[in-house]
Amino acid sequence: MISNKCKYAIKALLYIAEFAEEQRPVLSSEIATNQKIPKKFLESILRELRNNMILSSRRGRAGGYTLLKNPKEICLTDVVRIMDGPIAMLPCVSLNYYSSCDQCDESNCRIKGVFEEVRDRTLEVLTQTTIDSLLQKNQ
Repeated sequence: MISNKCKYAIKALLYIAEFAEEQRPVLSSEIATNQKIPKKFLESILRELRNNMILSSRRGRAGGYTLLKNPKEICLTDVVRIMDGPIAMLPCVSLNYYSSCDQCDESNCRIKGVFEEVRDRTLEVLTQTTIDSLLQKNQ
């Protein structure tokens, strides 16, 4: 299950992406109001996306947030990892956050294989799903 933080990040990116072609900066207050996201929580999410080179921000009268990448290049895998960390359900099958499970002998583990399969299928769907593809589905 993804966190509210991750869900709000995706919703915010979709909203900002709607204005990507015209390169109009979007204010956090506009996103918060239109997407029904608590403003303070949203600001921390947007800061994290900015720190991870997904968004750019500008202060001032003509300020706001814009995408640093094309919406076709922002896949959900990136967003989920930034917001929630590992995609794998077990630490021993994680590609980027691997650690061995407590009290487990991985060489004889009967459940590791199925969770590797879950990870692989999840990664496939999340990697193939971009902000742009989500925008296209909603039109």
